Amino acid sequence: MLMDGHTHTELCPHGSGEATEKMVQRAIQLGLQRYCITEHAPLPPALQTELAGSPEGYSEASLRVDQVAEYLQLAGELKRRYAAQIDISVGFEVDYLPGYEDWTRRFLNQYGPQTQENILSVHFMRGAREKFWCVDLSPTDFQAGFGQWLATPQRLFEQYYRTIRASVQADLGAFAPQRIGHMSLVRKYQDYFGLTEPLDTANLTLVDQTLGLIHQQHCQLDLNLAGLYKPYCNDFYPGSQILERAQRLGIPLVYGSDAHDIASVGRGMHLIKKLING
Repeated sequence: MLMDGHTHTELCPHGSGEATEKMVQRAIQLGLQRYCITEHAPLPPALQTELAGSPEGYSEASLRVDQVAEYLQLAGELKRRYAAQIDISVGFEVDYLPGYEDWTRRFLNQYGPQTQENILSVHFMRGAREKFWCVDLSPTDFQAGFGQWLATPQRLFEQYYRTIRASVQADLGAFAPQRIGHMSLVRKYQDYFGLTEPLDTANLTLVDQTLGLIHQQHCQLDLNLAGLYKPYCNDFYPGSQILERAQRLGIPLVYGSDAHDIASVGRGMHLIKKLING
């Protein structure tokens, strides 16, 4: 089935603001049969006290709690309006935050029944001063938060993949997301900081443990092409090392454009067959 499994909406504070309906129309024009709307779920308010770096790391990362009903109404209306032309699923991209599992579980218990597909992603991890820092906000924030590991990339990767493993191990309840988002997002600025080396044996062990858990839980992996179009990444997520291991385990791979604007819907989808068969 031709589908885009990871997209955002006009409500996303770091998106283009373009109409979500126009994004759906673009998907139909491209011949997609399924379209997953997965807007960023709200962050726990208490995270603000533990988050370092630019304030935009919190304020522009996700929906606010008071926008959730508006989002579900918007996406639900598009699902109904275009039902004869494309199968639309509605859900959230949920952040995994160590220590906030209870908050996330309560959110999913409340809103999960209104969703069909959800993604679990790591956009924040602990870095300098044991604070949370954004992984993907800007090179400046990245350096401030994780600069102590930039000279030893494998240590940076270890911190990130330990967080990814914890996200898969977390008990997020009956409505836990079934898809792991952009599993190599830590490489978004790899060309800027020289973080292009392959994962070493120890980090591949972490990855294999995580993929084993994903397989056991019958979850999916976000095959996310957005990184190819990021100026300092120039690669897809989760990258060839992880993709090959996931394929060997038979983990379902779901293409996602991670579109935050009309032009990005379906972007790179013709590369998927080549990547999977490569």
